[in-house]
Amino acid sequence: MIKLYNTKDLKIEEFKPIREGHVSMYVCGPTVYNYAHIGNARPIVVFDVLKRLLEAEGYQVKYVSNFTDVDDKIINKAIAENTTEEVIAQRYIDAYQDVRRGLHVEFPDVMPQVTKTMDGIIAFVEDLVKAGSAYVAENGDVYFSVDSDPKYGEISHQKLDYLEAGARIDVNEGKRNPYDFALWKRTDKGIQWDSPWGKGRPGWHTECVVMINENLGEKIDIHGGGADLRFPHHENECAQQEALHHNALANYWVHNAMINIDGQKMSKSLGNTLWAKDVIDKLGTNLTRWLISSVHYRKELNFSDETIETARKELEKVTNPMKQAEIKAALAGIEIGDAYEEESYRAFLDQMDDDMNTPNAYTVIFDTVKRLNQAVRTKEIDWQNVGRLIVSVEKMLAILGIEVERPVITPEDREMFAKWKEAKQAKDFDQADVYRKALSEKGLLA
Repeated sequence: MIKLYNTKDLKIEEFKPIREGHVSMYVCGPTVYNYAHIGNARPIVVFDVLKRLLEAEGYQVKYVSNFTDVDDKIINKAIAENTTEEVIAQRYIDAYQDVRRGLHVEFPDVMPQVTKTMDGIIAFVEDLVKAGSAYVAENGDVYFSVDSDPKYGEISHQKLDYLEAGARIDVNEGKRNPYDFALWKRTDKGIQWDSPWGKGRPGWHTECVVMINENLGEKIDIHGGGADLRFPHHENECAQQEALHHNALANYWVHNAMINIDGQKMSKSLGNTLWAKDVIDKLGTNLTRWLISSVHYRKELNFSDETIETARKELEKVTNPMKQAEIKAALAGIEIGDAYEEESYRAFLDQMDDDMNTPNAYTVIFDTVKRLNQAVRTKEIDWQNVGRLIVSVEKMLAILGIEVERPVITPEDREMFAKWKEAKQAKDFDQADVYRKALSEKGLLA
């Protein structure tokens, strides 16, 4: 039984899909005006792990994550570089996909783009205006009326009475209420589309709602993203859906916490931005993913030399014994197969099912590796048991998106290993040392 913390209800709840055996999941993707930083990598990993977990528990998952490829920052960069918004957006879409590949992510099933969803967005805004939930200002901008949604604030638990106008939103004289937000922005600058309200482009909060409706339906199981999106983005998404379709946009709202750098919030002003690609290139895929999952997804994660080194030691504590066990088995001519130890794997899944409790799941991995170590050090090795333990750990790591390749052992390696054992038995220690040195240089003996 999978349980998830639902931001909307502020509690951990049993996950019950709308359609038995199937899960619809949407995660807000990037606005593609720059390269992805390591903070952007956290939701990539968190929701990739969630998808893998759901699939491991037998669900069929349809996962959608978008690209916001029209925005003021994209327009301004295109103007500065004397090129088109499409060129700018595609550059950073490609770079973002490279980060996904670098993280061994299972790509979302659908990756819609705002610029390719424009007809649906315009029609959606028209429907909101007709329903009386949106209005056209004198300057041609279209705004959503937050007063039309009595449930406004239920996702982020914000109370409008306590928010200062302009603190999180732009104060605009064209608005009836300072908290009303733009659905359509009339403009003659940059990329624009024809609409009933003149040439312009959509507001950010409308884009995701339409892409959800078009690709997953009017109500989905899981809506995810970073905690910084709860307000106003996710709140405003949900308000539009309630106003037009009179239902909640999602049953479960799942948010990951932020990443800090050396105990400080990552920001341009501090100059401490870490680009995801650089981190992956430096640490490698497995270590990057292990570190990101080492802290519960709802808690802030700190990137520092100390946390990186701790994660490195932890991962080596898992992968080194696995490698040595696999080498021993291969040199002995043992086929590991696909059988796994169900008890340890189930213990791992139980921890992951508890709101993706990765720290506790790591403990299960360490315990299983400890048993593997003990199994290969016995005088009479039970290779069947060793094989099951190896596969169990591999399956656990696979849900975390960590891939450990089994070592390749050649017939020559096996022959040398056999000769080393023969030389030891014959007490020809000089010759045994020669074989041992050769095997050690190939990483086949510890």
